[in-house]
Amino acid sequence: MSAYQFCPRCASPLQSRVLGGFERGVCPDAACGFVFWDNPTPVVAAVVEYDGGLVLARNVQWRPGAFALITGFLEKNEDPAEAVAREVREELGLQAVQPPTLIGHYPFERMNQLIIAYHVKTEGEIVLNEELAEWRYVPFDRARYWPVATGLALRDWLRSQGYDPQET
Repeated sequence: MSAYQFCPRCASPLQSRVLGGFERGVCPDAACGFVFWDNPTPVVAAVVEYDGGLVLARNVQWRPGAFALITGFLEKNEDPAEAVAREVREELGLQAVQPPTLIGHYPFERMNQLIIAYHVKTEGEIVLNEELAEWRYVPFDRARYWPVATGLALRDWLRSQGYDPQET
């Protein structure tokens, strides 16, 4: 059932119905017609190449030792490749030295997101913004992946470069 219990337009209690093969929260008021589709949110992720290795970062809200790719939400009408370069610039202070290249897309079910992953080759000096607590440099041949969304993107990119990363 929907994360909503009541229609955000008219406040009627939502009813569960199958539409398009999936259970949806539907407003029973035909004049309103609201349907909570619960579609995934698009998020861009960057495998950041820097000085011959990878940059992984820890968000300020994460536990110590938890590092991952740079990620961010796609803005309205924003091209995903431009969005990932923007996120790398905003969060790490690094500039893309060539256009980002698409790795692939990965469902992240826990957060109801669709991860659109890119490789971004960068240069500059790393300056973290307020979202990040710390960063880690990882040589390509020492990188390990985690078995969900952004970790699978990292795995796929490393394999495309001839590495055989192991799962954490």
